[in-house]
Amino acid sequence: MRALIWLIRLFLFLVLFGFALKNDEVVVLHFFFGGQWQVPLVLVILLFVVIGVLIGVTASLTTVYRQHREIAHLRGKAGSGCVPEVRSSAPVVSGPDLPESY
Repeated sequence: MRALIWLIRLFLFLVLFGFALKNDEVVVLHFFFGGQWQVPLVLVILLFVVIGVLIGVTASLTTVYRQHREIAHLRGKAGSGCVPEVRSSAPVVSGPDLPESY
């Protein structure tokens, strides 16, 4: 199984490396006030992928941190003997589980 995963990684690397070789043309990025930046296209793509990953990780970390604080708060309540009531969200159903015919 590990060999298969490494083959997939190697294939993905080769595809991305080939993509980088095919997109080595220089592009000009125009900024405000007449600023320009000449850089290979593959670096522009890589830069924006990294920025997108950083934004996604930051958004995820805020949610994880909030959940971590809530868990610590609830553990503190449980340790003091004040356990909140847990309600089941499953609906009450009466009758047979499966219908007689489909």
